[in-house]
Amino acid sequence: MGREPALVDALGGLLIVDKAGGMTSHDVVARCRKILRTRKIGHAGTLDPMATGVLVLGVERATKMLGLLSLTTKAYSATIRLGRSTVTDDAEGEILATTPAAHLADADIASGTARLTGDIEQVPATVSAIKVDGERAYARARAGEDVQLAARPVAVSRFDLLARRDIDTGTTTFVDLDVEVECSSGTYIRALARDLGESLGVGGHLTALRRTRVGPFTLDHARTLESLAEDPTLNLDIDSAARLAFPHRTITPEQTEFLRDGRWLDPIGQPGVHAALTDDGRAIALLEEKGKRSSPVLVVRPRGLID
Repeated sequence: MGREPALVDALGGLLIVDKAGGMTSHDVVARCRKILRTRKIGHAGTLDPMATGVLVLGVERATKMLGLLSLTTKAYSATIRLGRSTVTDDAEGEILATTPAAHLADADIASGTARLTGDIEQVPATVSAIKVDGERAYARARAGEDVQLAARPVAVSRFDLLARRDIDTGTTTFVDLDVEVECSSGTYIRALARDLGESLGVGGHLTALRRTRVGPFTLDHARTLESLAEDPTLNLDIDSAARLAFPHRTITPEQTEFLRDGRWLDPIGQPGVHAALTDDGRAIALLEEKGKRSSPVLVVRPRGLID
């Protein structure tokens, strides 16, 4: 028996998955490949197994869009526990120290979050996916190495405290903070938890994390894997994805034929990568202007491959 045909066309599109906890991003990709009966699925950025929320996947030809998407801003809801530090800066890591935190005043916590807002230098968590001499930091850390990562510039545009709960365990008192964070790509929320706890002298780690937005994609676009299995269709076809994710220009039938052959157009002063759309909203190419040319960085519907 031959393989069953894919449930999506050759152009494909984007899946916006609401990832469940306990799964890696690769687990999500593998599950989606089975559901949609295609190997041509990739993801744009990962989520830790503990984390839930928005994960952007490309399917079929739309996988070629993933590296061009402007996913530079992200938003999260999270819970930070003050009073305990861990090896991984989250609840899954070995405990390093426990310090009572009930004495912390709300004003001190607010000052701590303010210091971590704006353009800051952040040392990533040792279990991050950053490569050190060709190997992921988390792999070196789990092998017992003392991983030292350099601080990196990140931007935290919002670090808001929504609620505080004092948790009395009988032996100590933790302070749990529900927060919302908006930040640049490359910001580690677990590192914010760690640094907030350190600045307050009690240590801190992340106990819950939910990504609510990646670039223009929000939880409103997202579907669970269970929902996808019941209705194996894309969230956004490639045309809808191009319209949502990129600025665009409308092109003539003649320009359409030029682009399908990989030729360039005259620039119109549009900065960055943008979509070339026909009058009826079909995406023909993604363009970028350089000098006197507006050249394709991706031909969505090349002649001969897509008719």
